[in-house]
Amino acid sequence: MALDRSDRPDSTDLPDATDTTDVRAEADAEGDSAPLALKILVAGGFGVGKTTLVGSVSEIRPLRTEEILSEAGESVDDTAGLDHKAATTVAMDFGRITIRSGLSLYLFGTPGQDRFWFLWDDLSQGALGAVVIADTRRLADSFFAVDYFEDRRIPFVVAVNCFAGTQTYGALEVSRALDLDRGTPVVLCDARDRDSGKEVLIRLVEYAGRVHTARMLDAMS
Repeated sequence: MALDRSDRPDSTDLPDATDTTDVRAEADAEGDSAPLALKILVAGGFGVGKTTLVGSVSEIRPLRTEEILSEAGESVDDTAGLDHKAATTVAMDFGRITIRSGLSLYLFGTPGQDRFWFLWDDLSQGALGAVVIADTRRLADSFFAVDYFEDRRIPFVVAVNCFAGTQTYGALEVSRALDLDRGTPVVLCDARDRDSGKEVLIRLVEYAGRVHTARMLDAMS
């Protein structure tokens, strides 16, 4: 599948991944502040790995609302390229991960099928930011999530789930194909791997923190 979209303008801006607040450097720091819990959405198209990522990083048993795919849903669920997918999220996934002492993330995985998109508005209330998981074999399925968060000014990162046996594309190629705003991070990940998923979440917290800080400063000036 070619990574382009003829009806969207192409962007040559490389995502800015250098200007970051180093959350990793604070991972072992102890402070007197009260514990902080942040709400994060894990979104994307059907079958891209949302449930897998939430389950792999969660330190508690994840809450899942999955139903078995059936013949009745064949007319509405596009399972092309998803031969091994047997179940689908019909409401949300939920998990929790502690990034450092005093900082926890509550993860809410959104359903991917378009008939459940109405749930996104409720799930996004109060979210610091979002992870948009993308599968380059079905990149067009990511456009709804990208447009959704851009329109609502919710900071997000794109996490490209690198499935085994598929062609690998660089972050810049994916950024151009999705016509992302300048500075929106794109990271490559393996949704099955806890460390990889945690790195994605750290990048999101860093990026969302910068975005929200800049907005507050703009509002004060």
